[in-house]
Amino acid sequence: MAKPQLTTQEEVMFFDTDCGGVVHNIAYLRMIETCRTRLAALMGMDLAEMAETQLFPVVVRTEIDYRSPAKLGDHLEIHGVLAEVERARFWCEFKMVRKGEERALVTCRQALAMVQMPAGRPQRIPKDWKDQWPD
Repeated sequence: MAKPQLTTQEEVMFFDTDCGGVVHNIAYLRMIETCRTRLAALMGMDLAEMAETQLFPVVVRTEIDYRSPAKLGDHLEIHGVLAEVERARFWCEFKMVRKGEERALVTCRQALAMVQMPAGRPQRIPKDWKDQWPD
């Protein structure tokens, strides 16, 4: 089975930018967060289920490269994919482009661990993930 992937869309708003109309680094992370949350739902971790089970994917590492600035009014596409599944964590990768273009504005790779709350105990990644989405 193909690894989960999806594309979300965002329009750069005033609150995403600095006084020069260039997107803040934190705004890129917010847009990636939206894509990652929707990707998690495709993987069986929708918001309601996480709230019920108290098992959450938690970001433990973010690697991000800012290649070219997005600007006020840009329409962006954020492409997200489950890249790798390990025993104790999984990796998601993201590429942000202007709609209709191929050139990456931002690339990002995030490692996540499953954490059982409220104790904050890390959990192993479900075995069926590795079977369902092999490398």
